[in-house]
Amino acid sequence: MDQILHLLGYEFAQNALAAGLVVGIVSGVVSRFVVMRNMAFAVHALSELGFTGSAGAILLGVSPVVGLMTATTITALFIGALGVRVRERDSVVGIAMAFGLGLGVLFLSLYPRYATQAFSILFGSITGVSRGDVALLIGIGVVTLVALGVIYRPLTFATVDPEVAEARGVPIRQLGVVFLLILAAAVAEAVQVVGVLLILTLLITPGATAERLTVTPARATACSVLVALVAVIGGILLALATNLPVSVYVTSLSFAGYLLARFVVGPRLLGTEGRGASAAAARADG
Repeated sequence: MDQILHLLGYEFAQNALAAGLVVGIVSGVVSRFVVMRNMAFAVHALSELGFTGSAGAILLGVSPVVGLMTATTITALFIGALGVRVRERDSVVGIAMAFGLGLGVLFLSLYPRYATQAFSILFGSITGVSRGDVALLIGIGVVTLVALGVIYRPLTFATVDPEVAEARGVPIRQLGVVFLLILAAAVAEAVQVVGVLLILTLLITPGATAERLTVTPARATACSVLVALVAVIGGILLALATNLPVSVYVTSLSFAGYLLARFVVGPRLLGTEGRGASAAAARADG
């Protein structure tokens, strides 16, 4: 504990916690929709192609963050334009990911000297973020959350019952593209914490855990954010105390939270909610 308090006096630790707070909130909110819309494969593709973009940017002498954002945005637009239905989307994602990984291999072979930068992109480097990086993350996070807030209601409708939503004039395709762009921004942020290879832990696990705790959409979103924040902030603090990679603790805490929700806490909470809903229905019928 003393070591953690001592390290918190340094700027790098304060920057890491600030970045972790932003990433945790954004990831938690977005993760809920990723799980509801069955988009785990899309998250994986965005992260892999984000690495390709970063590798290409380093090859060109440009910031890897710029390459990451550019690649994830292009990938999101490509998937959104060609794949609306789940079956279509998975095929398009697979095609795009295969092509992107091929380019990534090419970039690595052309410029094999950036091992440190490649390692940071693959596994995360949140303890190395600067004040400027934090400001950039906050800006991306605010834009992401505002955009998601604007489309929250129609996106929820389109996610829960896409056929009825489309029949009522909800722009399913346009909403899908916008959400993919939001997801691309969330991926670019989460890579700062856990890297490309472990991205699923922040954009899948919190939403999946929340599903095991409540059936109410607003509560599920709040639970997802809480799980993400505990994993990220807890992972940073544990990493400061032990000098081990942050991603190790973030993934471990996320997984432990999911197991706890699935097998211990979740069954009790969902049982209580189910009994409460049944009682309310009975009173309404009476």
